[in-house]
Amino acid sequence: MVLLVLAVPLIVIGCFDMVQTKHSLRRNFPLIGRGRWLMEFARPFVRQYFIESDIDGAPINRMFRSVIYQRAKCNLDTNPYGTKIDTYRQGYEWFAHSIAAFHLKHQDADPRILIGGANCKQSYSASVLNISAMSFGSLSNNAIRALNKGAKTGNFAHNTGEGGVTPFHLAHNGDLIWQIGTGYFGCRSETGFFCEKKFTETAAHENIKMIEIKLSQGAKPGHGGILPAAKNTPEIARIRGVKPYVAVVSPPAHTAFSNPVEMMLFIQKLRDLSKGKPVGFKLCVGRPSEFVALCKAMVKTGIRPDFITVDGAEGGTGAAPLEFSNSVGMPLRDGLRVVCDVLTGFNLKKDVKVIAVGKIFTGFHMARLISIGADLCYSARGMMLALGCVQSLICNTNDCPTGVATQNAGLTKGLVVTDKSQRVANFHRETVKALMEILASAGLSDIVQVNRTHVFRRVDQICIKRYDELFPYLTPGCLLEEPYPAYLEKDVKEASADSFCPDKHIASCDEGLVVIN
Repeated sequence: MVLLVLAVPLIVIGCFDMVQTKHSLRRNFPLIGRGRWLMEFARPFVRQYFIESDIDGAPINRMFRSVIYQRAKCNLDTNPYGTKIDTYRQGYEWFAHSIAAFHLKHQDADPRILIGGANCKQSYSASVLNISAMSFGSLSNNAIRALNKGAKTGNFAHNTGEGGVTPFHLAHNGDLIWQIGTGYFGCRSETGFFCEKKFTETAAHENIKMIEIKLSQGAKPGHGGILPAAKNTPEIARIRGVKPYVAVVSPPAHTAFSNPVEMMLFIQKLRDLSKGKPVGFKLCVGRPSEFVALCKAMVKTGIRPDFITVDGAEGGTGAAPLEFSNSVGMPLRDGLRVVCDVLTGFNLKKDVKVIAVGKIFTGFHMARLISIGADLCYSARGMMLALGCVQSLICNTNDCPTGVATQNAGLTKGLVVTDKSQRVANFHRETVKALMEILASAGLSDIVQVNRTHVFRRVDQICIKRYDELFPYLTPGCLLEEPYPAYLEKDVKEASADSFCPDKHIASCDEGLVVIN
């Protein structure tokens, strides 16, 4: 009888598989063909927990996930028996230590960077490491609370993401960087355009220390933000000013400005409306000439952003088309080099702080970016892992098992704010400490002393070059008049302060540089 009870449902399922027309595999192999979907479901978990090595795994390998967990929990984070990395492989990089190394002093473990140019009345002293943009909606309310409380505990800043400032961002009085995207959530009119009145009201909040205009993000540059319908609850819809339970796709471009000059005027408007708070913008570099156009607009108008955030194509997101994640946008180190060099070439680098973001998990990751020209860094996925993320790779389904990237109340309750906030603060503290220990090993006492001569890369089996040899420094002001440096000549000549996209394209040919349509 027991066998019959078990067999009947299986027979029914097998018969259904035989007559259904959707799946050939199930039609040809009734019942047992379903094993394919079971194995496909289990595959990512089997690989992560049983097969991949410490240096395998994507987008974040086990070695980096482990050190984040260890530092977040204040566990032992030292590495036994030597490196697992092949130090002779092409692309291996390292920081140059010094015979004049010294012990890190306690007071050196919290470097601060002052952000705010000549027109800024409320400059902000920022930590060298901060929480990158992640919106409420993409993350749960408990995740936002924990991040903000961690920022308050560790005295660093929390970027709101483009979803707007919510009560959860304000719950623990942590410093906020308010990000404004193309959807203008939090400062949006009923028709979806920028609203000065709503912006002024929100920007006046004392916890908001800086304002960041999002032009693009690394994981999906030029695509616009995506909030899946399953995550767009009535609460989120009310905060953002949209309809609930529909996918919210932010426009690819802003409507408040249409060219570089107008963008600089918009930056000044936000600075005035916020009573002098630092205002900057975030972008993933695409065509370098478009960033040149922004710098030409800065020179033309005399208006400078207080900071620029450079996101890399390796940046993360909860949802993005595969083609955009894999094949659109410039990787961080290349984009950072372009931004820092172009700013230097227009003699603007001294006026604008540069923030780097994209797979930053360790002190060395920060030191490498600072050597190229960044002043400070953001981390998103590092902070998510500190919250308890296990890289289950289902951020876009609303089924995050750790309650980080979901709006499912049954899953969100598993994330305990008081515990996870301390882990976020721990990860920040230990990572910044690791950065300063690296600098101390090089005989450096301040992050402003780091430069491109401090990082080495193995180009091939017999050739090693420093960053200053791979990415030579430009002379300040060299892009203000001809002759231009060769590697930026095409970009400078095709860029215009009056247009984001070039109105002409300069290309190389056998006769030199020519204009093409």
